[in-house]
Amino acid sequence: MNHTTYENLAKAWDYVEEHAAARQSADLAELRVKAQEAGMPQGSAMQAALLALLVRLTNAKSVIAVGTGSLVETLELVRGLDGEGQLTAVDSSAEGIALIRKSFDRIQDKTDTTLRAVNATAGTFLPRLNADVYDLIVVAGDASNYAASFEQASRLLRPHGTIVFTDMLALEHDDANGGVINPADRSPKATAMRELLETVEADEGFDTALTATGTGLLIAVKR
Repeated sequence: MNHTTYENLAKAWDYVEEHAAARQSADLAELRVKAQEAGMPQGSAMQAALLALLVRLTNAKSVIAVGTGSLVETLELVRGLDGEGQLTAVDSSAEGIALIRKSFDRIQDKTDTTLRAVNATAGTFLPRLNADVYDLIVVAGDASNYAASFEQASRLLRPHGTIVFTDMLALEHDDANGGVINPADRSPKATAMRELLETVEADEGFDTALTATGTGLLIAVKR
């Protein structure tokens, strides 16, 4: 690809992101602003929309969302459940889990989806969950969430269950150093994402694909 193609791809990313943001509900847009004002950066709108679609594509009924104040993505997963199933939100941030609970309270009269919101680290809580009962796991936020979640993925997921890692390029919270795409970036998140990508792709128990959606999605399906 030439320089013009790369410029057009950057413009395309902006277009798709603005399009996805415009399609989000006014309530979700308001919650995004509140979360960011509270010091909890939110992920890409197109990424969140794709996650909601993945819930439907996989016919998921039992979903785990691991994050650090990942409000928009969590609520989009609820939307994808179409009023059914259960979402387990695991958040190491007390403020983040409180915001998720408060936001879910606003919609619980409109949905039969149940929310289990837990203020804990992934490494502490996920090992306590029952095996082979989850359809989809979505991981976001702090670097420590990622390896801890993948360690439990094979045990927690049903056959053909899916785990999705957001911000695989480590650009969501701090893109000043270039993230994964810059070999000189040795920040904790960029380093963790490189190691995770190698670990997940080498695992023969999963089929994987890395995409440039949002700030990078790694999708792994249990065989």
